[in-house]
Amino acid sequence: MVVQVLEETQRRKWDSSDDALFYAQPRFVQHLDAAFRQRLTELYRERIPAGAAVLDLMASWVSHLPEEVTYASVIGHGLNAEELAANPRLQRHWLQNLNRDQRLPLESASIDATLIVAGWQYLQYPEAVAAELLRITRPGGQLIVAFSNRMFFTKAPQIWADGSDRDHLAYVAEVLIAQGWPRPTLIAEQTRAPGLPGLIGAKGDPFFAVIASRPA
Repeated sequence: MVVQVLEETQRRKWDSSDDALFYAQPRFVQHLDAAFRQRLTELYRERIPAGAAVLDLMASWVSHLPEEVTYASVIGHGLNAEELAANPRLQRHWLQNLNRDQRLPLESASIDATLIVAGWQYLQYPEAVAAELLRITRPGGQLIVAFSNRMFFTKAPQIWADGSDRDHLAYVAEVLIAQGWPRPTLIAEQTRAPGLPGLIGAKGDPFFAVIASRPA
């Protein structure tokens, strides 16, 4: 049973057109800076063991997984076929608009780690997605939701567009707990820009993550 957390007004977006139209053209660019990406890869290296079955949900043309680690499988999901086809870490992928259909075409207890990078902020029905992720996660498996302070503002639901960074962390955690996930670990860090700029105090994109584990 899906436990609703958001009110209908909080699900609304400035641009209510089909998300598939917005993502129809591939964007072969980095949406997050090098400092954020480096921290994300470090987190994956720490958290995801070799041989794991990995799901990259709401993926793009790069998955940020450590290159030296081999996984049993890496499955991708997204809205742009060209971007997913260009991602070298994906063994297979599928297209699906999660704002229209939240049911994931995966077997129960089949995934060790699900990754969502800069994607949660576009979910209008995160409760149903969180419930599905709990279903497909193996006991002892985990969900890693990572994001910064960037977004396509017109495609973000009101709950995200109106909230602060701290609000976003609390909101993701609230939705997960409501669907039966144990209380997650929250990470909020300021990254340092790589190279010389970082040495003289330049900052990178702030790094936020919500990490939830299914009990073993």
